Amino acid sequence: MPQATMNAQNTTQQDTARRDAETLEVKEAMRFGRNWWIVALRGVLSLLVGAMSFLLPMSTIFALVILFAAYALLDGIFCLGSVVRGAKGRGPWWMLSLEGVLGIGAAVITVLWPEITALALIYVVAAWAMATGVLEIIAAVRLRKQIQNEWLLAAAGLSSIVMGVVLALWPGPGAVAIAWIIGAYALVFGVLLVGLAFRLRRWQAAHVPMRKTAVEA
Repeated sequence: MPQATMNAQNTTQQDTARRDAETLEVKEAMRFGRNWWIVALRGVLSLLVGAMSFLLPMSTIFALVILFAAYALLDGIFCLGSVVRGAKGRGPWWMLSLEGVLGIGAAVITVLWPEITALALIYVVAAWAMATGVLEIIAAVRLRKQIQNEWLLAAAGLSSIVMGVVLALWPGPGAVAIAWIIGAYALVFGVLLVGLAFRLRRWQAAHVPMRKTAVEA
């Protein structure tokens, strides 16, 4: 076979592989964008938790356990809800699945652990925050080529890591100080997720005409 023909075939195969990869990325981004309202619910939940941390008395470990467990549980359920609605093939879905499982697991640990101490609670929250933050940053990197303003998801992940590091390196404050740290994080995280949700909604609306072409490709 002539060398020119072989080169042409190789080029065609490479172009086909590249188009298939781009089509898969578009499909995954569109599934993620379709769940913008779940991202918004996670953001609203974070804002509510942040407000409660500052407005309600959190002077006991029991109050903190209930607050964090409820937040981690609901956030984990929302993450798994996104997976159930959109997971197909590759993409950020395994990261959302793991994030959901981590949230539910952290909630179960804090509720079922008898007589959990303030120090133990801090380390549970710190571990959960850092793990979920890493997963959110990875998801943002995976989506960066298709969805604009994915930096909001990366920033949300970074805020989780920062809170986890702060709690891990400063484990001495009392229940009120812990509540304020969690509250400040939840407010920042909530604002970023709500912003991301509305960006995803606009992105999804702009790409609706492309959906049929991307799915049929």
